[in-house]
Amino acid sequence: MTSPKPPKAVALRYERSKNAAPRVVAKGRGHVAESIMAIAREHHVPLVEDRNLVEVLEALDINLEIPPELYRAVAEVLVFVYRINGKMKSP
Repeated sequence: MTSPKPPKAVALRYERSKNAAPRVVAKGRGHVAESIMAIAREHHVPLVEDRNLVEVLEALDINLEIPPELYRAVAEVLVFVYRINGKMKSP
């Protein structure tokens, strides 16, 4: 029997006026991932579960913008978050 994998989390920040692309601002596994998610919940930041995207994002360095190859995947997450926050109307 295999033990459950520890949770993983990556936090992105995107300020359109300051950044050309979203940046990885935090990442971690296990307790660190749980802390990242708890802080997000405290600040009413929506959580999006996408294991494949987390795998790719966690390989990136902190404070670096995501590479162009990830723009589409991250844009889909941002659209979801903006809709949740009411900043974008549904089509």
